Amino acid sequence: MATKATTPKTDLPQTPPRAGFRTWIALAVLMLPVLLVSVDNTVLSFAIPSISLALTPSASELLWIIDVYPLVLAALLVPMGSMADRFGRRKLLLIGSTGFAIVSVFAAFAPSAGALIGYRALLGLFGAMLMPSTLSLIRNLFLHPDQRRKAIAIWAAGFSGGAALGPIVGGFILEHFWWGAVFLMSVPVLIPLLILAPIFVPESKDPNPGKIDVVSILLTFGAMVPLIFGIKEIAQSGFSAINVALIVAGIALGTLFVRRQLRRPNPMMDVTLFQNPVFSGSVGANLLSIFALVGFLYFITQHLQLVVGLSPTHAAYVLVPGLAITIVSGLLAASLAGRFKPAYLVAGGLLLNATGFLIVWLNTDGSVIGIIAAFAVLGAGVGMAETISNDLILAAAPPAKAGAASAISETAYEVGSVLGTAVLGSILAAAYRMNVVIPAGLPEAQGTTASQTLGGAIDVAGTLPPQQGTALLESAKHAFDSGSGTVAMVSVVLMLGAALMCLWTLRSADANPEPVNH
Repeated sequence: MATKATTPKTDLPQTPPRAGFRTWIALAVLMLPVLLVSVDNTVLSFAIPSISLALTPSASELLWIIDVYPLVLAALLVPMGSMADRFGRRKLLLIGSTGFAIVSVFAAFAPSAGALIGYRALLGLFGAMLMPSTLSLIRNLFLHPDQRRKAIAIWAAGFSGGAALGPIVGGFILEHFWWGAVFLMSVPVLIPLLILAPIFVPESKDPNPGKIDVVSILLTFGAMVPLIFGIKEIAQSGFSAINVALIVAGIALGTLFVRRQLRRPNPMMDVTLFQNPVFSGSVGANLLSIFALVGFLYFITQHLQLVVGLSPTHAAYVLVPGLAITIVSGLLAASLAGRFKPAYLVAGGLLLNATGFLIVWLNTDGSVIGIIAAFAVLGAGVGMAETISNDLILAAAPPAKAGAASAISETAYEVGSVLGTAVLGSILAAAYRMNVVIPAGLPEAQGTTASQTLGGAIDVAGTLPPQQGTALLESAKHAFDSGSGTVAMVSVVLMLGAALMCLWTLRSADANPEPVNH
């Protein structure tokens, strides 16, 4: 009697293959645009005084020079992530790199403030092509969970480290060159990318893409721009009917966008991902970590130069230890992720952020040593929270939708960057205005200038008699440091709340998840 052959079981999860040496070279290539775009977010912090002297922008134009890049970038990340899934992630990466390099050259030689605003907007457009492509390519290059986590740790370290590197690079460049050189630095970075990416980075895309949804793209842009702009305007000038209307319009268009995605069989963004508390909690942690980092850099770079009196280069050196720790912390988080629950690691990173701001508050004399210590602790927290939250975001999405998922992560980063400057910067400005003492008899125009910013007070003090100028300087510096203390305490409370949120939303995330075949 013949025996019936048994068939082996095939329903057991298969361990994905490990990446080889060539794949790690591809990762190194992909880090070039990551560093560039993240540095570009903060590099202008030191260049603003030089740009003000060279192009004489109005106060509104100066704000737009800073804000238009992250605003356009944040508004287009989700549509560009969807485009990358459809047309090819490497293809969009190369198009974005070429455009970014060309526009950077034009921006470096911008003849007017208006032209520079336009070029910064175009940089935001091409930057939006770069970032979702890099993270989604990493998601498809590294299939093994351990290797993927390490690769994302390197990516996150480059992203958060690049934001901290911006003021350092800007300080060095402006010490030796004119303001336009901060834009030219992109050219030698992107040329190797254009040469090496076609060799080492394989193309990947969604095998079953949906149709291009123009309406969803317009709704995304229409929701993000007025919402972020309205928040920034409220932070800078207070509540007004126009500012509130902008926020309401953004929320309304965002609601229409979500409803459209839920009705479509193949949506541009899978908004159902947010029903997963691990995904939504990770996006929140991503946003708040960058909020803390960018907000910290906003007032510390001013303190080092305008209060302590350091040159741009020496002020940049103060940030180097924190930058190094940010990178090391991100890499260390990848190895800790297999032993500790993600909720503990992300919450621990946010608690370190809170501790960094607490050190600022306790550092009442504003000593450089205290600032180094504060940024080192905060950098450790940002590196850890960013790495684990990005890994959790990507792990929740199938590889075919990696571009859209990574775009959500990137959008959280950019919104956090915008809000970090807007919210904490507005708190600092309000506290400064409340505490600065303007000398009696000062002309109204000079009084207004001195009461708005520390830089304005320093300029006005230089035109006053010595005794009056010294009194204004001392009052302005004291008012600025008092405002920095207020910002630090608000940030401590915010980071503590964020840590509690992550402990709750990420509690179901596994420390060492089994490989999943999507």
